Amino acid sequence: MMRGRGLVPVVGGGRATALEDELERRVTRFAPVAAILSSGLAGALDPSLKPGDVVVGHLVASADGGSSILERIRALLPQARVGPIVGSDVIVATVEEKRALHARTGAVAIDMESHIAARVAARHGLPFAALRTISDGADQELPTAALVGLRPDGRMAVGAVLASLARDPAQLSALMGAAIGAERAFRALLRSHDVLARAGIGGADPGQLPLDM
Repeated sequence: MMRGRGLVPVVGGGRATALEDELERRVTRFAPVAAILSSGLAGALDPSLKPGDVVVGHLVASADGGSSILERIRALLPQARVGPIVGSDVIVATVEEKRALHARTGAVAIDMESHIAARVAARHGLPFAALRTISDGADQELPTAALVGLRPDGRMAVGAVLASLARDPAQLSALMGAAIGAERAFRALLRSHDVLARAGIGGADPGQLPLDM
């Protein structure tokens, strides 16, 4: 979780409606809120992005691409790739799906929370930005074991992973690749959070949606 003075973390994962409802409650409870930042992992749609790369941007079709929070994070993380991000309520796992989505939207990355946070921000007229790190490349297909092993709260369902591997042991190599990519992404996210913390924006423990910058 990003922690810091003036930050209110909201945990992602689970049902999209639950996350949106919780964001709404936090915005109302802690009003006035200055901005909403979506922070976590993402899948690459642009082939040039690799696991561990940092992406800073706004949502596809968002008019808030020049918000003050986005500009501040870009200045603090000059090595980050800047570009539009697309949100999805379902996991985009295949290379073909990623390629088609990239061509259709022009987005460089995809995640499953930012569009929800952006929707709440737009509803309240708040600045919005996304800070995401890449866990899987555009040319990387996620194996079934990785998909069934992800609980709604973001935790790993070990039993489901083992059962899937028992049915199809050939997945092991791809699953190890996905795990390595996720580890690189988490490390990059922690480093990015540390940079923001030194500038007075948050701290460590990734995977949250902090608001009130």
